[in-house]
Amino acid sequence: MKTRKKHEKLMLNSQRGFAYIVLVIISILCLFSFYILIINTTRSHPDIQKGFSLLPGKSFMNNLKNLLANKQLPVLTGLVNSFFVSTCSALLATYFSAMTAFAIHIYDFKFKKYAFAFILMVMMIPSQVTALGFIKLVRDMNLMNSFIPLTIPSIAAPIVFFFMKQYMSSVLPIDMVEAARIDGAHEFRIFNQIVLPIMKPAMAVQIIFTFVASWNNYFIPALLLNKSNKKTLPILIAQLRSADFLKFDMGQVYMLIALAVLPVVIVYLFLSKSIVRGITLGSVKG
Repeated sequence: MKTRKKHEKLMLNSQRGFAYIVLVIISILCLFSFYILIINTTRSHPDIQKGFSLLPGKSFMNNLKNLLANKQLPVLTGLVNSFFVSTCSALLATYFSAMTAFAIHIYDFKFKKYAFAFILMVMMIPSQVTALGFIKLVRDMNLMNSFIPLTIPSIAAPIVFFFMKQYMSSVLPIDMVEAARIDGAHEFRIFNQIVLPIMKPAMAVQIIFTFVASWNNYFIPALLLNKSNKKTLPILIAQLRSADFLKFDMGQVYMLIALAVLPVVIVYLFLSKSIVRGITLGSVKG
């Protein structure tokens, strides 16, 4: 009996060790591209052209100075523009999607099922299909080179709504809302003070996803923004990569990509604590 238990324990330890090895290999593969990105920010354009290297170079500050000194690329302005657009889009999409999910989940009205189905249908329409009509509308409203068309439409985010609705169905009992109404709380107070704290884990996840999607968005901003002081980072990266051969500098390209990736990593690290700590489907904290 003891021999059998020892054998089972050895088997379990071997399986656990194999799982750890596989996870370490996958982690290395996932982080390897980031490592190469960091290494190439420290190498000059001629060094990068020589080929792959695992060791850092000595041109980090030189690449950074050349990038910031490039008058055709307002990098700091692009960072501020991208951060503003991404933050506004993430907050608007998350808040109003949670509000819409609250209405669909709590209220009982005649066309409730049809409204939910219509939102899901909108979710399946790619943005490229509606881009021409959207650009024409923006031009007719004199909103070209404005951040309004990049932020306000984020209020209607079907994918975020669907995630919020599914999460709300598992964590928000209707009895809790009814009890709050009996106590005299109005609807906005119920939503802001009771529902939102419960939805905090889901909102943190969607803020990250929406922020990253808006931060990396190139298609719509490239069609709307043509003034240098309004361009976002993806437009600047494409502009730098499309430079002619004499002005093309891979060191600056990698440095700009690193600057574009850094805020996304910071946002994830800042919000990941609330995700790990708070995601408990099916539980409701009083």
